[in-house]
Amino acid sequence: MSTPHHPRRGSIGYYHRKRKPGLKSSIRSWPEIEGNPKIQSFAGYKVGMTHVEMVDYRKASTTAGRNIMAAVTVVEVPPAKVVAMRGYRESEDGLRIAYEKWADNLDKSIFKVILESKERKESAVPDDICEVRVIMMVTPEEITGVPKKVPELYETRVGGSNIEARLKYAQDKLGKEVLFTDFSKTGNFVDVISVTKGKGFTGHVERFGVKLLPKKNRKHRRMIGTLGPWHPDWVRWQVPQAGQMGSHQRTQHNMRVLKYAKSQGNDDINVKGGFVNYGLVRTNYVLVHGSIPGSIKRLIKFRDPARQKSPSVDNIQLAYVSRESKQGD
Repeated sequence: MSTPHHPRRGSIGYYHRKRKPGLKSSIRSWPEIEGNPKIQSFAGYKVGMTHVEMVDYRKASTTAGRNIMAAVTVVEVPPAKVVAMRGYRESEDGLRIAYEKWADNLDKSIFKVILESKERKESAVPDDICEVRVIMMVTPEEITGVPKKVPELYETRVGGSNIEARLKYAQDKLGKEVLFTDFSKTGNFVDVISVTKGKGFTGHVERFGVKLLPKKNRKHRRMIGTLGPWHPDWVRWQVPQAGQMGSHQRTQHNMRVLKYAKSQGNDDINVKGGFVNYGLVRTNYVLVHGSIPGSIKRLIKFRDPARQKSPSVDNIQLAYVSRESKQGD
């Protein structure tokens, strides 16, 4: 009798499953883009979810062109300020900082994150720069839903055109505020990078989805049958075991931006009674089609799509955005 098909449980692609040291995600790779220079990422705070009625823009869908209900995630994206620019050169150990320039009009709140230096010497731009990035700052004080007061700093790549144009773009934006529209627009795809919710210590079944042992098993059902063979005489890393679950960095590819707007108060996006555990949206926000990883109030990073196959959509028709209370009965 042939061996029945039995795929393994749990994706090895997600190893190692340990908790991320912090709740701030990091972007490890950047896709190459064409056109004029622009920033390739933007950050915001996860507000919650609601649903919308819209015309199905997906041509291959069975409901293409018809009105459908879709779940959306609300992310508050306040304006970010460009506080520094950096130039990188290629070395034997990868990219290394070759040039750095900070803005003159730095807010005092930034010195809660970096050391205050009275003398910031400016040097000439080297000729061997191969990449340009800018450091952006988000101030949570402008957002009532996030109690944090310390500003968030994150680095984003400037892509498009050539190095000279990117340097000029970064120089022009230094010390100024940038909006989500400087990064992307309605109808475009984005990659969402965030740290997932923490689940704590969980068992074999919940963590890896392994099959329950027979009901008449000698001791337990919610465990694995064996840790492996006698030889090799150690437990291999592929064996599903209990441990930390959640608080992992994950990248959600190809999420469609359905709407970008500025909150007009209680009559625009805010649901009755405010979003659960968040409150009211008071600055700019985006609606993303579907759910995204991370808990409410967590910093979410958007990046240019690295695996886009479907084209962008110029016109998204939203007929209705639900503002009903999400707090239950």
